[in-house]
Amino acid sequence: MLVAGIGNIFLGDDGFGPEVVRRLPPTRPEGVRVTDYGIRGMHLAYDLLDDWDALVLVDAIPDRGAPGRVEILRAEPDSGAAGFDGHAMTPEAVFRTVRALGGTVPPTVVVGCQVGSVAEAMGLTEPVAAAVPTAVAAVGRVLTELLDRQEV
Repeated sequence: MLVAGIGNIFLGDDGFGPEVVRRLPPTRPEGVRVTDYGIRGMHLAYDLLDDWDALVLVDAIPDRGAPGRVEILRAEPDSGAAGFDGHAMTPEAVFRTVRALGGTVPPTVVVGCQVGSVAEAMGLTEPVAAAVPTAVAAVGRVLTELLDRQEV
């Protein structure tokens, strides 16, 4: 399984994904890889060409609710038209790139946090920073559930 933190640390709360993966415990189950991709969408797309059982994306969620609210969502990686965008980092763009390169996106879960601000700034806003431990715990629960399904 691949846990991917994505986001731009220079855009305030967009740096949520990298901050969460930085705080994940260093010991993890066998077969789980954790990587801070930041804004390197092509790197993530190429890594997804390997055979992964699941992908857990950790990302900021656009302002659709109270800042700092952590959500666990199932992504639909097989929807959308195929295309190639070497500069975009949105999950949809990464998924399109994987398909354009001939790969298949694994089942995907997003652990996201509602943003407060994505203005140019280093560091998370207070509500989003306070949500990081909640998100770390959520990633742990998601991995446990995914690993339990594999053992059945």
